[in-house]
Amino acid sequence: MGNVINKHSYTVPCASRFRDEVTALAEAKSCNVADLARSVVLVLPQSVIQTYPDPGEPARDDRETVILKSGRSKGKPWRRKPRLQVRMAQGYTIEIIRKALSLALAIERGHMQIGVRSQDDISEAEMEQDAQHALLRDTHDEMERLRGVVQALYFEPLTDGVKTREHALYVLGFPPGSIPDVGTVRLRFRRLATVYHPDGKDGSHQRMSQLNAAMELLRRGGL
Repeated sequence: MGNVINKHSYTVPCASRFRDEVTALAEAKSCNVADLARSVVLVLPQSVIQTYPDPGEPARDDRETVILKSGRSKGKPWRRKPRLQVRMAQGYTIEIIRKALSLALAIERGHMQIGVRSQDDISEAEMEQDAQHALLRDTHDEMERLRGVVQALYFEPLTDGVKTREHALYVLGFPPGSIPDVGTVRLRFRRLATVYHPDGKDGSHQRMSQLNAAMELLRRGGL
């Protein structure tokens, strides 16, 4: 069984004219007022609804007369604010519901349009631009990851250069005495070279030179 959505009955104070227009629209669409509000909150982003003007509560002299149906004053007239009763899921504010209903009126009148585009409607230029943005994001993320690797493997250049296997392991960030396989060594070298290459932002001629020397020494020694 699906989750049961608990609904709440909202009393939405509003101007008489607004109430009448919303009610008329709901009747024209063969639905109820809550259906109008739900359609808007389901289709439009919350940010759009929040920034839309709130029609507000009724003016002080805008009141409706109803006949009380229960209590000691049953049968007597009572002046109250015009309102709409909207039954929706819990969690909405009165302002959001009122704005949603106002948006429903605006859409019906053509003051606002909702566009739906299929993948075929997206131009090649837009697709290329999106691809470029994705590539830039991926490149940035990769560089940040590499900087993290470098920070973990950062080494101070050796004063006398790379002379021994232990020196080479140190420069490449491996523990003394370790025996990394060829693939691991090459991957480590490429990662460090990407950052320490002299043409890069964090480039270093000295560190790049020692990285090359370390790789050459391990290669000559058969790793």
